Amino acid sequence: MITVTTLIAVPLAAGIVLLLVPFARRLAGYLSLLVALAALGAVIGFVYRFEPMGGYQFGDDAEWIPQLGIRWTVGLDGVGLAMTAVTALVVACAIGYGMWAGRDRSHAAFGLLLITEAFLFLVFAARDLFVFYVGFEGMLIPLLVLLAVWGGADRRRAMVQVIAYTAFGTLLMLVAILWLGLTAPGGPDFSMASAVGRGGDLAFWAFALAFAIKSPLLPFHGWVMPAYRQSSPEVAAVLSGVASKAGGYAFLAVLVPLFPAQAAEYAWLFIALGLAGFLWGALLAFRQPDGRGVIAYSSIAQMSFVVLGIFLLNAQGATGATFQMVNHALVSAALFLLAGWLETQAGSGDFRHLGGLARSRPVLATVALVLGMAALAVPGSSVFASEFLILLAAFADAWWLGALASLGIVLAAMYMLRWISAVLHEREGDLVGQLRPPDLRSGALLCILPLALALIGLSLAPAQLTERVEDASTAMIAAAFQDTGADE
Repeated sequence: MITVTTLIAVPLAAGIVLLLVPFARRLAGYLSLLVALAALGAVIGFVYRFEPMGGYQFGDDAEWIPQLGIRWTVGLDGVGLAMTAVTALVVACAIGYGMWAGRDRSHAAFGLLLITEAFLFLVFAARDLFVFYVGFEGMLIPLLVLLAVWGGADRRRAMVQVIAYTAFGTLLMLVAILWLGLTAPGGPDFSMASAVGRGGDLAFWAFALAFAIKSPLLPFHGWVMPAYRQSSPEVAAVLSGVASKAGGYAFLAVLVPLFPAQAAEYAWLFIALGLAGFLWGALLAFRQPDGRGVIAYSSIAQMSFVVLGIFLLNAQGATGATFQMVNHALVSAALFLLAGWLETQAGSGDFRHLGGLARSRPVLATVALVLGMAALAVPGSSVFASEFLILLAAFADAWWLGALASLGIVLAAMYMLRWISAVLHEREGDLVGQLRPPDLRSGALLCILPLALALIGLSLAPAQLTERVEDASTAMIAAAFQDTGADE
């Protein structure tokens, strides 16, 4: 039977082989896409067999480094399964887009994407702190190489900024992990269960800083714009769509359960930062001159909203935050791939060069409107359902907090309506007039369409996700919720 270990090992092994063997471009693409689709199929099997109240499932537990008490302990609960599923879909679509774009040295590029996928799977499944650190740190290395080699003209500066931000946070987290594991009662023990409630404020802040940078949460977001602008579209889709979710997931599944007392004590600070980032990111997204800028700042805003939902420390907020991470992964990945297609076909992503693309391009107009309406959180959409859950949690905490969070929803509508108008409906831009880009079809459409269909599917049946994640997400915040003194 396929377990989480198999799910991690197959893309990791395939990625290493692709890195070492210089397959021809087409063969490398087909092999990597086959592995990504196999991983997606395995995750779909997990979803089908998953028992919502069954705790961690499909896992393995074995000695890894016995001298240090480190065990290979992995398994998926509802939250981890949701994040694993959306990661598998986004990576498969990203590899497909890279095939369509004809990346040079594709065997290495696709190998690195598969390795990134394997480490992300590890992040969402790890039940040992050292194993979690390996995944959390390891996923960044292939992404940095992808940025440095296949990125834009200013890619190296962007890579340095990413390293400068993330290295400090993860180093502090490693120190905290080593302290928690080596000081465990009865000898070294890095299991998450043994670490619950043992860390003090310093350990809490070491973890929190690493997760805030990766999320990204205001004011630790400085690496985002350079990285998202300079990355190739498929790498930006993975960065924004799923790599940033590792930070949000870690807040919910690692920080709050391990440090319930500190999470309750400092929840107000994360709520304030989440609200500020939500409003500030939305305002800046509205002022951006290009598609990538809008998507990047909207990603900061939406992940801030996720952090807000988590630290409200109630069941609706935690479930809504998980649902929102899945929704935003699909929306941002699809939008980055669509922005990349526009840059390829129209010669630029700047709004001043675009416009009027709805004319004679019905497929492009339809896909752009579906994605735009999803990001707008129109009633009936899956994004509306997840945002509504977080807003309910905010209003339950304080009416003014819910009112301010609602303002961010209005701002999100403004920047997405501007994006739709600038691309589809305004006066035809100069580059559009010169190059006459075709309608969205063939390979690029096949890479974006699954993400849009997933959003439609979740809109039609949101309970298929919420029923699987509600018990797990509620359990993650339960101890911290009790420490707030709130009434059930």
